Amino acid sequence: MIVLALIQFVDGMLCIQPVRFVCECFEGVNFPRQWWWVASPLKFAAAAGLITGVWAPVLGTLAVSGLVLYFVVAIFMHIRARDFGRNLWLNAATMLGICVFVMLWSFVL
Repeated sequence: MIVLALIQFVDGMLCIQPVRFVCECFEGVNFPRQWWWVASPLKFAAAAGLITGVWAPVLGTLAVSGLVLYFVVAIFMHIRARDFGRNLWLNAATMLGICVFVMLWSFVL
């Protein structure tokens, strides 16, 4: 959970003033520019929830479940936009896999 929290924190930092690959990802799915600011607070909240989940498993479960939902929606948006490249596979699908692994490892198995 801690590693996933660090990934989300760094991703949140990269979304404050979106770096090129983040801009390309948002643009690839036609995500409205006026909503780009939402990404950082969501990722910081997820990171905080995951860290808190070490001591309060219910919060960790909610945080990782929210991330799973986030990346399922991201994959759907990439497919809908016919963006089948790196952004879909490396960013969204890989992160979904990591989140599902963390959920299973931390809260199911």
